[in-house]
Amino acid sequence: MSLSRKRRKELHRLRREAESLWGNQQIVLDHAAHIAREAGRQIGHLNREVLAPRVNAGVEQFVQPGVARAAQLAKSASRRIEDDVLPVVGRTLGSVLAVGDAAREIRIRKAIGRVAPAKAAIQKRSGRGGALLGIGVAFAIIGALGYAVWQTYRADDELWVAEDANNEI
Repeated sequence: MSLSRKRRKELHRLRREAESLWGNQQIVLDHAAHIAREAGRQIGHLNREVLAPRVNAGVEQFVQPGVARAAQLAKSASRRIEDDVLPVVGRTLGSVLAVGDAAREIRIRKAIGRVAPAKAAIQKRSGRGGALLGIGVAFAIIGALGYAVWQTYRADDELWVAEDANNEI
């Protein structure tokens, strides 16, 4: 394919302009990279000098008191559970176990047999009675636990009315 002399000159001129444009673009990109590096360095300085102290002050002012308050509340709740809830649960479980032990005791069975007439002897039934009794005891324990927890965590502030200094009784 032969090109005319005029077309070859135009293509040659176009190639030189493209190479010149490419060189100019490389210079611009190099300059842009330099500016981006400098901006990154300035952002690092800004972060160390302005942003980090503000964040640290915010953490000290807002986050640390909240964390300290949460830790205090957790310790208080732990003490309330240890002092109020666990003894109630222990007493309830102890009572339930004592009733169960008493029901299995041979002396008590013999005493019931002596007191009750022979016709009214306790007949062994299916296991439903014991299951129902167990479910009832479980509900009683859950109710006692719920009540103990409610008593532990309710707001006692509303129960007390401060006397007014001016209105003495």
